[in-house]
Amino acid sequence: MNILPTMGKFLFAIPMMIFGIFHFMSADGMSGMVPSYLPGGIFWVYLTGVALIAAALGIIIGKKAKTASQLLGLMLILFAVMIHLPSVMGGSDSSMPSLLKDIALGGAAWFIAGHVRD
Repeated sequence: MNILPTMGKFLFAIPMMIFGIFHFMSADGMSGMVPSYLPGGIFWVYLTGVALIAAALGIIIGKKAKTASQLLGLMLILFAVMIHLPSVMGGSDSSMPSLLKDIALGGAAWFIAGHVRD
């Protein structure tokens, strides 16, 4: 039995769940990351926290794992494009690791989506 896919599933999903929990624990501080052109500020922090937790649960328990992975990948790529890319384009070298991290994790989520069934 190959245990690597099972380990990989947990090593991917558990940090996503923790990131989601952090959205609730640090919502005020994270609301400054919401682009100014999006109304609602802190609402988006809570919504993305729920989405991260829901995606992680879907991946772990295997219910709607494909859909959860597809939507998680989309959300992470949107984070990269809407939050981190403008900072990088504005000259912030400190945003580059976050941009690359979200692109990589979004790609990993889509990879998972291609290898699981709902």
